[in-house]
Formats: sequence, C-alpha cells, structure tokens
Amino acid sequence: MRPLNVIQIVVGIALLIVLGQSTYTVHETEQVIITRFGEPVGEPVLTPGLNFKLPFIERVNVVDKRFLEWDGSPNQVPTRDRRFIRVDTYARWRITDPLLYFLRLRDERVAQSRLDDVLDGETRNAVARHDLIELVRSSNRDPDDVAIDTEEEAVILEVIEGGRGEIMREILETAAEATGDLGIELLDLRLKRINYVEQVQQDVFARMIAERQQVAEEFRSEGQGESARINGERERELAQIQSEAYREAEELRGMADAEATRIYAEAYSRDGDFYAFTKSLETYELTMDPSTIFILGTDSELLRFLETPR
Repeated sequence: MRPLNVIQIVVGIALLIVLGQSTYTVHETEQVIITRFGEPVGEPVLTPGLNFKLPFIERVNVVDKRFLEWDGSPNQVPTRDRRFIRVDTYARWRITDPLLYFLRLRDERVAQSRLDDVLDGETRNAVARHDLIELVRSSNRDPDDVAIDTEEEAVILEVIEGGRGEIMREILETAAEATGDLGIELLDLRLKRINYVEQVQQDVFARMIAERQQVAEEFRSEGQGESARINGERERELAQIQSEAYREAEELRGMADAEATRIYAEAYSRDGDFYAFTKSLETYELTMDPSTIFILGTDSELLRFLETPR
C-alpha cells in the first residue's frame, strides 16, 4: 500500500472521530446540558434534533424530561393520638429546570436521595399532627345512610376534619416548597399503605376479634331470646289447639253418649223385663267363668233369671 493512501485513511478516520465528537442527538424524552470542563455552557437544549458541540472539551449531560417515580420506604411513625403505624408513600415528579437541577443535584440518584429526605420528613411531620382516623378515612359519611347498631359503629362515624386527601395535599404542598429550588416539580403524592407496626398488630387483631365476638354474642343472645319466644308461642298455640280438639271431642262423645242413651231408653222402654234380662246376661258374662265361685243367698236379685228362666 502506498504511503499516501495510508495517510488518507488515517485522516479520514480522524475526521470521523472529530465529527462524532462534534454532534449529538436530543430525543423527545430528553433535555441536554452541555458542560465544558465540568461547568455548564449556554442554555439547556430542550428541542429534539441534531446539535453540535466542541469536540473533546465539551460533554453532553442528558436529563430526563418524563414523569419520574419516587417510591419511599415504609416508615414507623406515631400519630397524634399515640398510635404507632407504618406508612408507605409514593410520588411522581419531573425536572422543570434542568440547569438548576444539574447544578444542585447532578444526577437522578442524588435527586432520589434528596427526595427521600424531604418527602419522608414531611410525611412524618404530617402524620404526627393528625389522629389515626384522619389518615384512614377520606370523608364524613352521612349517618342516615349507615345503620348504627353498636357503639363501635358510632365511633367509626366520628366526624373528621379533613381526612387522608387533605393530609396528602398538605404533605405535597409543604414538600413542593422544599424542592422548588432544586429544579424539581412534585406532581402528586399518595399514601400507598397504612398499617400498624408488627409489635402492635397482634394486640389490635385480638381486640378486634374480641369486639366482633362481643357483637356476635349480642346477636346470639337476641336470637336465643327470639327462639324462646317463638317456642313459647308454638307451645301455647299447640296447647290451645289440643284443648280445643279435646273439648270438641268431649262434646262429640257426650252427644254420642246422649244419643246412645236415648236410643237405649227408647228400645228398653218398650219392654222393661227384656232390658233387665239382657243386662243380667251381660253381668253374668263379665263376672262368671269356670273358675269363679259365688256364694249368694236365694233371694239375690242376680240369681232371679237363673232360678226362674223365662
């Protein structure tokens, strides 16, 4: 290969390297800050497209333009009414002033660490200023729409001042003031989860179970009372029905006996001697058998038909 060709190739490669170091591309989701020897130069580049810079001595620093996520760690926090709870929060934020952000924080890792300090601290302060009921409820329910049967349900309907939504707005507004000079805008903050700490959960669950058992016992007692009332009414109605049936049966039996007596009277009134004869035979049949021994006088009325058969 001729020396001239080698020189041309080397020069071409050098030109490509210089050209690569002189251009950069800004994407839709990015904003760029150019630094020279570590110090920002000019205004941030916010418009997407191809741009130029001085090769080798200027550096491209990319800053995200999208909405970013902050997910806090669950913290143990006491409420104003001395309830120890574990609060888990998350937030959305974005970089609104990339130059100020770069000067104060440099990168997203440092920004997340700074947000940890600000948001965790403001969350702790806000929780400590409110009772637990303010954190778990969002609004005041209308008592007319809820049946209040126990004292516990009446406590649940206690009037709250602002609720969880108001507390989240309070945290967001206070934290936004602290992050305003960092080039960061806080978009939203939410209490993701609220729970008792592990040391208190078992006691709370035990108390809840005891309260539910007490309510169950009240319902069970009411049910037993209602059952006794229903059984009493059933027994009373059954006794009344049996008494009425017995009365009607006795009336029918009496009417039947009266009718039988009337018929007997009519039949026997036609022949009194025949009636006496048949009744005597019935008496003989009921009182005499082969093993019976009677000792009667000759003038006994019972032997009248035996002595002088008709």
